[in-house]
Amino acid sequence: MIDLFEHAALEAGRTILDLYRNGCDIREKTDGSPVTAADIRAENIIRYELSAAFPSVPIVAEESAASGLIPKIHGKRFFLVDALDGTREFIGRTGEFTVNIAFIDNGTPVVGIVYAPALQLGYTADYGVAKSLKVNDNQRVVDRVPIKVRTRSAPPVAVASRSHTSSNTKLFLDTQGIEECRPLASSLKFCLVAAGEVDLYPRLGRTMEWDTAAGDAVLRAAGGTTVLLDGKLLRYGKCNQERDVDFANPPFVAWGQI
Repeated sequence: MIDLFEHAALEAGRTILDLYRNGCDIREKTDGSPVTAADIRAENIIRYELSAAFPSVPIVAEESAASGLIPKIHGKRFFLVDALDGTREFIGRTGEFTVNIAFIDNGTPVVGIVYAPALQLGYTADYGVAKSLKVNDNQRVVDRVPIKVRTRSAPPVAVASRSHTSSNTKLFLDTQGIEECRPLASSLKFCLVAAGEVDLYPRLGRTMEWDTAAGDAVLRAAGGTTVLLDGKLLRYGKCNQERDVDFANPPFVAWGQI
C-alpha cells in the first residue's frame, strides 16, 4: 500500500507543480476557502489510483466531500485524502503545500504519505515505520531515511500554523513554557515533530480529518502521539457528531516524546 501511496502522491505532485509554475484557475468554495484546478486534478489522480488498486475501500477526499460525495465508512477501513493541503500557500507561492494520503484502520491512521512537491521532500508511515524522502527534479525518490521523535528538549520547541494561530494557542504555549515556536503551513508541522526537529504541534482551532490523517500517521509511526485536550487519542471516522459536522476534529496537540 505504501508503494501505491508514493506513486499516487508523486503523480499528483507533478500535476500540482505544473500548475504552480504555469498558473491555474482559483475559485471560492461555499465555506469561503479557496480551491484551485490543482486541488481538483490532483485529487482525481489519487482517487483513480486508489480505486483501481482497492475498489472496495471507501475514499473520503476533501474536494469530493465538498461536493457532497461522501461514502459511508461506519465500521470500515477507509482512505482519507487531501490532495493539496495548504491551498493558500500554493496561491501565495510559499512552497509549503502538501499531498496527503492516509489509510485508516479501526479509527487509527496506520499508513500515510505527506509529500511537499515544491520542497522536494516527503514523509511516509507504514505500520510503525516512518521515513523521510528526498525527491529530485524529476519527481523521483532518491533517498529514504528512517525518522523518529526526539527526547523532549528543555524548554520544548513548538511548531504552529503560519496562518491559523489563535490566542488560545499562544496561551497554551505559555502554559507549556514554550520559548520558541516555528511557523509553518500544512501537514508539514506533524512531520517536523516526527523527524525530531521540534517537540510538539498544538492545533486548538478547527481542522478536518483529511487535513491531519497522513501527518498524524507519520508522527505515530515515528513514536509520537496526537491527543485531545483531555488526553484521549485523536480518532478518525468521526460521523454523526453532536457538536460538529462529519470528519471534523476537535482541538488537539501532536507530541513527540511526552
